[in-house]
Amino acid sequence: MSAKPVFKTKPHALESLFGRRKVVIGVIHSRPLPGSPAYEGESMDSIVAYAVEEARRYEAGGLDGLIVENHGDIPFAKPDQLGPETAACMAVMTDAVRRASKLTVGVNVLANGAIQALAVAKAANAAFVRVNQWTNAYVANEGLMDGPAGQAMRYRAWLQARAVKVFADVHVKHGAHAITGDRTIPELARDAEFFDADVAIATGQRTGDAATTDEIRAIGEGCSLPVVIGSGVTPQNVGEILSIADGVIIASFLKRDGVWWNEVDPERVKVFMAEADRVRA
Repeated sequence: MSAKPVFKTKPHALESLFGRRKVVIGVIHSRPLPGSPAYEGESMDSIVAYAVEEARRYEAGGLDGLIVENHGDIPFAKPDQLGPETAACMAVMTDAVRRASKLTVGVNVLANGAIQALAVAKAANAAFVRVNQWTNAYVANEGLMDGPAGQAMRYRAWLQARAVKVFADVHVKHGAHAITGDRTIPELARDAEFFDADVAIATGQRTGDAATTDEIRAIGEGCSLPVVIGSGVTPQNVGEILSIADGVIIASFLKRDGVWWNEVDPERVKVFMAEADRVRA
């Protein structure tokens, strides 16, 4: 096993944002936004009200943070095909969610809209952004997806938004990695840290799939960043996951019937958090 590379020392991002490690972060899957294929004219007041109610259910259940995500905008567009309406609507919604709860709030603009997410975070005073492909390139559902780190970090500096942390997926789901097939997962994790990400995310193959323990450990071997699991977490595996990872991002299990596009189910949140808190204690 090779030694971890030495980069500039940073404060532990999760402790800085949440005041603790072993965090649980929920995801608000937005209703379809104006400009997206499934949008049928729902008012922004209604869209925002849905997101706010989701945030309140997560907060009542004891989670540590939230990510506001435009998951209702399927099929997703590549970053340069996203219109200004997406960032505008996301900013309005994210600001309302932040004001309605005391949880730490982040932003994810799909697909891979790092620039848009940073703009939303700046406008809505969000604390972090998730970027699904931060470095290198891979073949996504949307086509060839390039890592936007260089442009995004310059944009963050220009916005004077350096306090906004970057949560970067490593070996991202929903795609093929043939382009980087000769690179190991630890090497890809090292790339994310070298390009100044603050948190590394491990995922399964698609939404709701769990990352393997081997992949989690491989990411941890390659970087000194906190490692968070980004999909497939359940009450059955959260104990094992939190024994080797610094936190989890969870959505599907916490929704009615375990389906991501349904609303948050308080009973499922209660069941999950009881197990998560037992492990964290």
